[in-house]
Amino acid sequence: MDLELYDQTTAGAAAADLQLIRELIALAGKRLKLRDDTEVSVTLMNNADIQKINETYRGVDRPTDVISFAMHDDDETIIMDPEMAAAMPLNLGDIMISVDKVDEQAVFLQHSRARELGYLVVHGFLHLNGYDHLQPADEKAMFQLQREILDDYGLAK
Repeated sequence: MDLELYDQTTAGAAAADLQLIRELIALAGKRLKLRDDTEVSVTLMNNADIQKINETYRGVDRPTDVISFAMHDDDETIIMDPEMAAAMPLNLGDIMISVDKVDEQAVFLQHSRARELGYLVVHGFLHLNGYDHLQPADEKAMFQLQREILDDYGLAK
């Protein structure tokens, strides 16, 4: 798994947070049996920055905890030679997380900051892999897989 981490926070991300993100993405990638050359990025930011993104792309003028932008959409297909396609890395897309929301929600939900950050990382990662929670059956499947990955990592609720 090729992970690019970007820290756009004002205070700077803790080394432990960056390590947790790396390890969870690797674990989730193995769980989903993704190719080793799969690419994803995670950007940590503050509420003000994620609010701008939320408003621009979702039309919602308030900060949110996590936003995922999948690189590949089912509606878009690029036709190329199969050999060329096999040689190209699989770029899943980008995950953006508000560290302010991580802190707020950890307190509100009365669990650790690591648990909240881990939850948002895995949640965003699953969205990039086609999981969603719009329908009850899809929600059940996605949230079950989230729990299993977090439990395997040691971040049980």
